[in-house]
Amino acid sequence: MIERAAILSTGDEITTGKVVDSNSNYLADKLVEAGIDVAAVLTVGDVPERITWAWQQAMEKADVIISTGGIGPTADDLTTELVAKLAGVELFFSEEVANNIRRLFASLNRTMPENNLKQARFPKGAEIIVNHLGTAPGYRLDLDTPHGKKHLIVLPGVPREMKPMMEETVLPWLRQMRGGGEVFLTRAFQTFGISESGLDEAVAGTVADHEGRLAFRASFPQISLKVTVRGKPNEVEARLEELSNRIRSRVGSYVYGEGDVTMEDVVGTLLKQHGKTVAFAESCSGGLVSHRLTNVPGSSAYFHGSVLAYADAAKINLLGVKPETIKLHGSVSEETAREMATGVRERLGTNIGVAVTGIAGPGGGTPEKPVGTAFLALAADGVLVARKYQLWGNRDWIKTLAAQLALDWVRRSLLGIPIAESGFIRR
Repeated sequence: MIERAAILSTGDEITTGKVVDSNSNYLADKLVEAGIDVAAVLTVGDVPERITWAWQQAMEKADVIISTGGIGPTADDLTTELVAKLAGVELFFSEEVANNIRRLFASLNRTMPENNLKQARFPKGAEIIVNHLGTAPGYRLDLDTPHGKKHLIVLPGVPREMKPMMEETVLPWLRQMRGGGEVFLTRAFQTFGISESGLDEAVAGTVADHEGRLAFRASFPQISLKVTVRGKPNEVEARLEELSNRIRSRVGSYVYGEGDVTMEDVVGTLLKQHGKTVAFAESCSGGLVSHRLTNVPGSSAYFHGSVLAYADAAKINLLGVKPETIKLHGSVSEETAREMATGVRERLGTNIGVAVTGIAGPGGGTPEKPVGTAFLALAADGVLVARKYQLWGNRDWIKTLAAQLALDWVRRSLLGIPIAESGFIRR
């Protein structure tokens, strides 16, 4: 039975900061969901001594070690050779894997470099994990060590290749090896409009130590709250639902979704459920709202389009904003935002029109309207509402927050939830 895991990420690109290690985060989530405690996460560069040290440390702390990276065709891909040395076994050559690599290159009308055959070598005794999306198969190697039975799992570092291998092959292995007994269940709540400290205060006391565990993760612009319960299979589902209800009652409308969902996913689903359509008038968000909505397949059913009216002339000519409105109040104002929302709704023929205008910086701010000042407006049947916000961060952060707010306004309007009040919005 396995109880603890260690995650090992290999690559100079990670230790030098050129690539963010998203693999470890993904693997940790999956392991916890499978009821396996993550004892350590280690990251090392492409240096043989450091890789060996990391494997030794991981094997002391965990029953199963999952490594990503270091199994490519180049000279600095060292994982397989070092694992074989650590296990005290020779490498073997898989003709089947070699032929698969050759066929992959042939299907792309490319000549295979000979060094790709390095990826057909594995430690003796390893069970190969097929990679359907790339040239680097993974493998599992079981070892008897002074620290007990160890299960070494090696996967490619490319996330789009690693994740299917983890979900289709590795996780079923781990669940089988873990056996019966206690299980873990997890539910994630996605929140927006409340700070991490505010969220912590809101849920304080909702989950006792013996009932479960709460974990917070700030992933700009939203904050995820995850509740995990552990216990007998016939008990955990009811307890998870009870704890979830407590959290919902405390956090309320700040929760925009549960599970692995985005704000644009939720907004799209609501628009379809209510049979409504939407259009956006974007200024400081620079088209980011429409970019996010069109990332959702089938969004043309409810999203008619956006008008990116950055200059004053575009606001006047494309959206029908009155020149005197801009002259009297400025392009970044509640009055201008109202006319932008009304204009885009009328011109694109939608049920809902939303406008966002502001100062993303780093220049353009004034004492009266500093960088981060933003006005949002929403126009619908019998509704025309606008709010002022003071957003925080650099230019990219301000644009991201403005876009998230615009989407959240649509969510709230469809659910009949009050629009977020004006104020200082960090996340």
